[in-house]
Amino acid sequence: MKKTFLTIGVSFLTATVISGQSVSDYPLTPVDFTHVEITDNFWRPRMETNVKVTIPHSFKKSTEDGRVDNFIFAAGLKEGKWRGSFGFDDTDIYKTLEGASFTYQVSKDEQLRQYMDTLIYYIGAAQLPDGYMYTAWNLKAKDYSKAYCLYEEEQYDNLKDSHEFYNSGHMYEAAVAHFMATGQRNFLDIAIKNADHIYDTFGPGKKEDIPGHQEIEIGLVKLYRVTQNPKYLELAKLFLDRRGKGIGTGSPYSQDHKPVIEQDEAVGHAVRANYMYTAMADIAALTGDQNYTEAIDKLWQNVVGKKLYLTGGMGARYEGEAYGKDYELPNVSYAETCASIAGVYWNHRMFLLHGDAKYIDVMERILYNGLISGISLCGTKFFYPNVLYTDGIQTFNQGAAGRSEWFSCSCCPTNDARFMSSIPGYLYATREDEVYV
Repeated sequence: MKKTFLTIGVSFLTATVISGQSVSDYPLTPVDFTHVEITDNFWRPRMETNVKVTIPHSFKKSTEDGRVDNFIFAAGLKEGKWRGSFGFDDTDIYKTLEGASFTYQVSKDEQLRQYMDTLIYYIGAAQLPDGYMYTAWNLKAKDYSKAYCLYEEEQYDNLKDSHEFYNSGHMYEAAVAHFMATGQRNFLDIAIKNADHIYDTFGPGKKEDIPGHQEIEIGLVKLYRVTQNPKYLELAKLFLDRRGKGIGTGSPYSQDHKPVIEQDEAVGHAVRANYMYTAMADIAALTGDQNYTEAIDKLWQNVVGKKLYLTGGMGARYEGEAYGKDYELPNVSYAETCASIAGVYWNHRMFLLHGDAKYIDVMERILYNGLISGISLCGTKFFYPNVLYTDGIQTFNQGAAGRSEWFSCSCCPTNDARFMSSIPGYLYATREDEVYV
C-alpha cells in the first residue's frame, strides 16, 4: 500500500481504565466518510442510487410488511397484532435508519430528518419503562404467530433464538449514527436506556448468558465511543469472554464451542462469526488484550488462506449459512451478502489494528465482488446468497436463482442500505503525520 506523508493534526482518545485494563484505540484512525467525497463513475452512481432508491425502498417495504406497524402497535398508539416472520424484523428499521442517518449527515435533507424523527418516536414509545425493547414480546407474538426466533415465555428466556441482543446491537449502531448526523439525543437516549437495562440484567455478577447472534458487541463499542461510559465496553468484552464456557449452547454454529481467544478456525454461521471477529478486533484495540489480537490473527489466516472464495464470498454452506471445512468452496456457494458486509467491517478493523495492506486487499476483493453482487444497479433487487453457479431453477433459501425485491428475512437488503452510504470512510486512514490511501 502506498503511503503519502503530510503534516496533519490527529486527535487521540484519552486513556481510561476498564476492569483494570488501560483503554487505548486503534493505531490508525480512519478518515470519516463525511470528509471524503467520491466523484468517480463506479461508486458514485451506486451511492446516489442508495440514497434516492434503496433507502426509500427499504422504508417502503418495511412499512408494507408491518415492521413499522409493529412499533406503533407495541407502543399502544394503535391496535394491532405483530406481523412478521422473525423476532429480529425490528432490525430492518434500525439498519435503514442507520443508512438514512449517514445520508442526512451529508445531505441535511430536512424531510428525511423529520421522517426519521417520526420512526424514532414510535421506537421510543414502544420501549418499556425499564428499557426493554423487542416488539414481538410487547405484542405477545408467541401467542398467535408461527414466527421464528421469538422468546419462549418471558423476556430473554430464549437468547439462542430470540435475538433480542442482536436487535439491540443494530439499534445502538443506528442511534449512534443518528446522533453523529443530527446532534439530537432522541434516539441515543433510547439506546442508552436499553443498554443500561441489559447491563443491569446481564453485567458483572448478574445473570450469565450470551447472545445467540453476535452484533450487540459492535453496538456496545460504538455506544462506548460516543458516551465514554466504560460499562458498555466492559459488557461487550464480557459477552465475548463468556462464550465457550458452557453458558450457552456450546455449539460451533454460534461460535460457542471454545473460548473466543482459543478459536483458530472459522466455523458456524458466517455472519455471526464475522460480526464476532469484528467485535474482537475492537476489544483488542480498545483494551490492548494481546490474547484477542493473537486469536483474530489466527482466525484471519484461516479464513483468507482456506475458506475465502475468489470473489471474496464468505460462508460456503447453505446448511447453517456457515463456513465449511478447510478448502470446502463449492460453486453452488452460499456466500451471504451480510457475511460480505461483516467481512469488510472485520478486514477494515484488522488494517486499522496492524496497518498492513494485505487486509485492505482482502477488503477490496470482498467489496468489489462478493458484496456489491448482492444489490442490483437499479437499487431495488437483492441477492441473499451470492452463488457462483445456478441453473435458474433452484432457489435454495432466499432466491439464489434471481434477485428479489424483499425477503421474509430481509437482513441483507437493509444491510446494503446502511452500508453503501459509508463507503467513502474506507478510503483513507491516518497515524500521526502519515496518511494511508
